[in-house]
Amino acid sequence: MLNISHNQLHKKLDLTTFKSGKTIFNKHYYKQFNKFLLVFAVIIFIILFLPWTQNITGQGQVTTLKPNQRPQTIQSQIPGRIEQWFVQEGDYVKKGDTILRISEIKSEYFDDKLVERTNDQRVAKASSVIAYGSKIDALNRQISALRNEQQLKLQQAKNKLLQSHLKVKSDSIDFEAAKTNLEIAKRQFNRIEQLQTEGLKAVKDVEEKRLKLQETEAKLISQENKLLASINEVINAEVEISRIGASYADKISKAQSDMFTAQSSQYDAEAQVSKLENNYTNYKIRNGLLFVTAPQNGFINKALVGGIGEAFKEGQELVSIMPEYYDLAIDTYVKPIDLPLIHLNEKVRVQFDGWPAIVFSGWPNVSYGTYGAKVVAIENFISDNGKYRILLAPDKDDQPWPKAIRVGSGAKTIALLEDVPIWFELWRQINSFPPNYYEPNKTDNKKDKKS
Repeated sequence: MLNISHNQLHKKLDLTTFKSGKTIFNKHYYKQFNKFLLVFAVIIFIILFLPWTQNITGQGQVTTLKPNQRPQTIQSQIPGRIEQWFVQEGDYVKKGDTILRISEIKSEYFDDKLVERTNDQRVAKASSVIAYGSKIDALNRQISALRNEQQLKLQQAKNKLLQSHLKVKSDSIDFEAAKTNLEIAKRQFNRIEQLQTEGLKAVKDVEEKRLKLQETEAKLISQENKLLASINEVINAEVEISRIGASYADKISKAQSDMFTAQSSQYDAEAQVSKLENNYTNYKIRNGLLFVTAPQNGFINKALVGGIGEAFKEGQELVSIMPEYYDLAIDTYVKPIDLPLIHLNEKVRVQFDGWPAIVFSGWPNVSYGTYGAKVVAIENFISDNGKYRILLAPDKDDQPWPKAIRVGSGAKTIALLEDVPIWFELWRQINSFPPNYYEPNKTDNKKDKKS
């Protein structure tokens, strides 16, 4: 039946005479089928030469263009306990509106008048600083007065020393005169005594000269005593100068010591004032943190910590908020092998989840339900999922994105590359080759920048 053997049965027998042969060989449907296959093959062959736009697909989600427009959580900078809620989920709040009130859970902050008492301590310690300053000024004046008095006393003692030196000189002259007088008196006495021995002078004259000699000797002793007393006065004046210097140096040193002690106490008081001012400011700011406020206009999404009296730690997320105004964008990811094909300001087609679309990735002109976007940022470091993050913004030259889209919804992205024949694309896909490397038209980029 299959005509495999060299003994062909259909040449020896007429198969059409049999009942089954009549049923089979008289039908001609396979001829139309062959024609259909031929036409289909021709069509497929022609399709293989049609243009196909290479593309890079990615899966992402809707986000915001600016970081300050993205959903955020509100934390408390201090640990506490929830006392009162002022909002509920879905409420609209303005910047600065109070969301909830909390209370302290640390014992060192339980005092309701902690700020006032700290301020009182600061004021008292500041007064202490002023008092120490006044004491330092008084001691400086005392030191200045002691130094002036020391100069005057020293000048007085020096004058006295000079007077003593002059007196010593005067007394020494008188002493020398007394010595001269004594010599004269001795010679006169000796002459009178000799004349008396010769009988030329009376005994009375000898006695007078002896008396005068004795008086002269007494005057010499007296002048010597005066000279010695004057020398002692010089010594006493020098001692007085030394004593004045030592005495006032001791007084000035004691005053300076007191001044340095007062300065040290003043610096310590100033340090305590600075510390108290720091504590006062911290306590004042901490009191303001007992009311958690909205950082910007937006809507309350979800209370992450609920109830009354529930305690939390500092930095714990309390409420999530969505900003009122935001610019939509898309976070998408591409494989590392496709990253060199992505360029800034490159056009991308986007299909949003939940929006009807008919997509022909290779023929973007016949696709329906996709929206235009542009590449605005390319991540330079690989993400945790092993791909590179690409940020897309709406293309202003294309159809606006739907207004009902919300942040967080899914999106499928198609980055359009070079046009190639379909057979080339099939060959590339079968061999797992990357798309053709290409550069966007530089003239188009320059036109975009100028516009």
